[in-house]
Order: sequence, then C-alpha cells, then structure tokens
Amino acid sequence: MSEHHKGRRAFLVGAAGAGAVAGTALVPGAFAKTHERSRSAEAPDSTHAAEPGEDHGAFFNDENAATVAAFCERLMPGAPGKPGAHDAGVLNYIDLALAGAYADQQDFYRRGLAELDAYCRRAHGQPFVRLAADQQDEVITALEAGKASEFAYSSAQAFFNTLRTHTMEGMFADPIYGGNKDFAGWRLVGFPGAQQVYTQADLASKQAFSRAPITGLQGQARSTRSSKGRA
Repeated sequence: MSEHHKGRRAFLVGAAGAGAVAGTALVPGAFAKTHERSRSAEAPDSTHAAEPGEDHGAFFNDENAATVAAFCERLMPGAPGKPGAHDAGVLNYIDLALAGAYADQQDFYRRGLAELDAYCRRAHGQPFVRLAADQQDEVITALEAGKASEFAYSSAQAFFNTLRTHTMEGMFADPIYGGNKDFAGWRLVGFPGAQQVYTQADLASKQAFSRAPITGLQGQARSTRSSKGRA
C-alpha cells in the first residue's frame, strides 16, 4: 500500500472512529448480499474490481460497477487484517442506495463515471479500471485537487467528495443498509455496535470493547438460509 493511501486510509478510519459517519436514510430491508473474493490492494484491474457474481445490479451495470468498486477500493484499500471497501461490501451499499434513497444522484453517477473514464483515457490511454494502482492513485489525487479535466456536468472535486462520502457510509453505516459486511467497518474502528446489555465489568473496563455486535440482518439471513439447507 502506498504512503499516499496509507494516509488516506488513516484519515477515513479516524473520521469514522470520531463519529463522522452517521446512519443513512436507506429503506430498511436492503441488506447486503454475501460474496467471497480476496484481492491485493496493490493489484487492481478490471477482473478484480467487480467480478461476476459480486453484488450489484440494482442500479449499476457491470462496467460502472467495476469502476466504482476499483475507485472505492483505492480510497479504502484492504490490507492483511484490515478490511477494505471490497471486504465491507461498499459497492453493494452504493448500488442499493442509488436504486433507493439516493435515486436523485443516478445521473450524477452516470455522467461522472463517463467523465472519469474520459479523463483517464486522455491522461493514461485506458479507462480507470485498467490503470495500475499508482496511476489510479494519481487520477484520484487529481480529482481531489480539482485538477482533472473532462468534468463538465459536475466538478471533479464534487465527484471525488461524493464517492468518498459514500465509501465511508458503506464502510461504517449499519449493515442494514447494504455495506459494513460482517461488521467489517465497525470491527476496524472498535465500535461495538448494538448490544443487548452492557455489564458492570464492561462499563468499568478501560480496555477496548471486544465483544462482537449482536447478530444483524446479514447474520440472520445466513442463518435462515443455512437452516433451510439442512432441512
């Protein structure tokens, strides 16, 4: 992981730990579907950005899903023992959001993704998902600084800020909204999630709270499927 992205990752984790990410207004019931994939944060490409079967389709087509997945993973890259955007199901969160509570931003994403690839093709000769990790970082930095051309519908900074915000939401919001798969974001920052009760020992302890969050909708869905499979 580059020093640039170590810094960006630390910023996002720190912001979440400080309570910067609140729950969103998505309709309850749109919980994350499950998928399995391992990915090196240093080797993004079109086959790893959004593999067949990775959860999307409520709004994104395969091409746009791959771009968003790759972009979010560079904002919040996974590392050994530290979940990233893919591990937390951020793509699924954004996909469901754009089909529901964030439907007013559909055109923003369509045009922004097209403008992103136009800029990448002009600057590097290939779309975003086919760029090497350092080139993707360079593109994201240009967007963040407002130095990327080809953005006419919205500014490059507005596109960057929106994807960063939605990445943070997908990492750290309640799993009921489709991200934070298996409480990956909460575990990352040591947030205990909902608990039925805190004991006196819990309240008196000065150590980080380590008990797992209570079973959420994702876990309930898996348990239900497993029970039906055994029946």
